[in-house]
Amino acid sequence: MGKLFLLLGVIFIVIGLIWTFIGRLPGDISFKKGNFSFHFPIMTSIVVSIILTLIFYIIGRFR
Repeated sequence: MGKLFLLLGVIFIVIGLIWTFIGRLPGDISFKKGNFSFHFPIMTSIVVSIILTLIFYIIGRFR
């Protein structure tokens, strides 16, 4: 169980480091007015979806 938590921690750290590079892509909707700000990462979501689809497709082919 400890090894699982360690592996999940490493995975979250790697995802966090990658997210800093692709955090705000062109196409993301960002709105700021006064003390209110709204950010909807639509382009980032599309890129992450494509990457995950490719990863799961590759894993499925070798299974």
